[in-house]
Amino acid sequence: MRFRLLTALVGLLSLTALAQPNPVVNTFVKDNYQKYEHQIPMRDGTKLFTIVYVPKDASETNKYPFLMQRTCYSIAPYGADQYANRLGPSPTLEQDKYIFVYQDVRGRYMSEGTWTNMTPNLPDPSATASRKKGKAVAGATAAGSTSAGSPDESSDTYDTIEWLLKNVKFHNGRVGQWGISYPGFYTAAALPDAHPALKASSPQAPVSDFFFDDFHHNGAFIQAYLFTYPVFGVQHPKPTTTAWFMSEMINTGSKDGFQWQYDLGPLKNANKYYSDNFFWQETINHPNYDEFWQKRSILPHLKNVKHAVMTVGGWFDAEDLYGPLNVYKTLEKNNAGIYNTLVMGPFGHGRWSRETGHTLHSNIYFGDSIATFYQRNIEAKFFNHFLKGPGDGKTGLPEAYLFDTGRKEWKTFDKWPTANAQTVAFQLAGNGQLLRSDGTSDRTPNQSPSSSAFSEFISDPMKPVPYTEDITTTLGFTPFNYMSEDQRFAGRRPDVLTFQTEPLTEDLTLGGEIMAKLKVSTTGTDADWVVKLIDVYPPNEPNHPYLPNKNITLGNYQQMVRSEVMRGRFRNSFEKPEPFTPGQVTDVNFRLQDVLHTFKKGHRVMIQVQSTWFPLIDRNPQKYVDNIYKADAADFQKATHRVYDNSLVEVQVLP
Repeated sequence: MRFRLLTALVGLLSLTALAQPNPVVNTFVKDNYQKYEHQIPMRDGTKLFTIVYVPKDASETNKYPFLMQRTCYSIAPYGADQYANRLGPSPTLEQDKYIFVYQDVRGRYMSEGTWTNMTPNLPDPSATASRKKGKAVAGATAAGSTSAGSPDESSDTYDTIEWLLKNVKFHNGRVGQWGISYPGFYTAAALPDAHPALKASSPQAPVSDFFFDDFHHNGAFIQAYLFTYPVFGVQHPKPTTTAWFMSEMINTGSKDGFQWQYDLGPLKNANKYYSDNFFWQETINHPNYDEFWQKRSILPHLKNVKHAVMTVGGWFDAEDLYGPLNVYKTLEKNNAGIYNTLVMGPFGHGRWSRETGHTLHSNIYFGDSIATFYQRNIEAKFFNHFLKGPGDGKTGLPEAYLFDTGRKEWKTFDKWPTANAQTVAFQLAGNGQLLRSDGTSDRTPNQSPSSSAFSEFISDPMKPVPYTEDITTTLGFTPFNYMSEDQRFAGRRPDVLTFQTEPLTEDLTLGGEIMAKLKVSTTGTDADWVVKLIDVYPPNEPNHPYLPNKNITLGNYQQMVRSEVMRGRFRNSFEKPEPFTPGQVTDVNFRLQDVLHTFKKGHRVMIQVQSTWFPLIDRNPQKYVDNIYKADAADFQKATHRVYDNSLVEVQVLP
């Protein structure tokens, strides 16, 4: 069990996990590249272990650009005679040939230094000058933290590029960077104060802020991540090629992650496993969006970016959907005129980096060879243009290359969200009706939202709503399939409110942002609010031939399209939580992530509202306590929640 969990924890986000299962040995790398290993000194003297693969045909007359990935997940295989089975973001770029560079970041695997999560960017104005001059600065402080003068990921990237330009032969002076997930953060973190040789960056599924990505959503703890803490909260004693944190893994002795998480009880009981885990201690001691989390957000620092950026994500990415959308939008807002594009495909986490033939997420089939299309027609064009080509921005690619997950086809946009989108509100009306408020035929004539009518349910944290029916996924690194999973199992529960339209008389394309504007009350003093946007298939929908779950029928399938949770205590401020007043009607407004999905004629639009989503998110006691991570079992209580008929979900509709 411990080995299986280790494989899940490390493998799903490592470079090797993005290869095909049981891959055929790739001799192309060894036949065409020469491998070198280096200890590259940073300005404070810390040495970062770096592997460089140089094309064997590189010469003074045949020079190549660098393409680099920095990661906390190991750059194995180690050893000058041990070659990776695959290089770069895709087979296309591997065969196009680049000087590929891989680096273990500070405190990870073969690199020296102290590890910290989401290394804060240096905020002081002198950081840019010292970074560009290569001036030595103070070293890292205590485990898991950095001082104001410490190196950051931007300076480490800068120093690495400077060293590569001076010490690796046969390059053309241009550098690109890419990474998926945490390596996506390192790519984004290198955008501010970048080395002038850095010409193209592609943050892919980038982590941007741990209070809204990965470990939390709107402040609610993603309890499904509980097994990951050894990976992120144990310092390595010295540079090593092995996973030093293996002994800290939780051995559940179970194959049922839901039951194990339920039996664990309140989150305070996890302390018996993680009392010495510095990241767990940081998490439980910072329950609000305080300075600790704020300074780890890369978004406020995405300014004065000069080079080309292509941010990539997956519409069904259960780990990092917030990241790519907000990295792109922040860059667009703060850096007028730069080459800044967005790509969103029908993928789960990082799945655009490997070809599966038939492209599915959960039970939904989107087409064939979609990853290969992206790799060849989008990603390769981007890097080849800026690193090998003219680099003038005339790539032939659009501002936004997005996949419509309902029509199951790529769409291009010159702006995202688009300027011609119409904001439409859906009213959560009585009797389970979902009514459009713009006067269309989906609205009952002459019916107006009521401020007194409501739907209600009893929320019991001791009988939480599961987030998935697939028990096999509940012990893995992170959740995956639930993002498009059939929601019939949830909608049939009495503690899940369901609102739906009549069958649509024409196609309806939602494209852009989504805002939930709930009017609620509770008999408790705290509550979570989960809103799910669902595409309900017609009862005669045929099964497609690649359906992985043969016990599923697509007739009346309730495909989750988008979902989000709001921890109610943060409804007015993530920094200063506050309780609910029992029985008082209260506004709870929060944004779901963007969408591009066509609800086809004959389908229905459905909204589900619930308050537990276990063990995706931790259980809210529903009694206000200062710190839910330290709540006692006696704090958890039933509560009756009401959602009033003047609650709305606002969406953007494309013509």
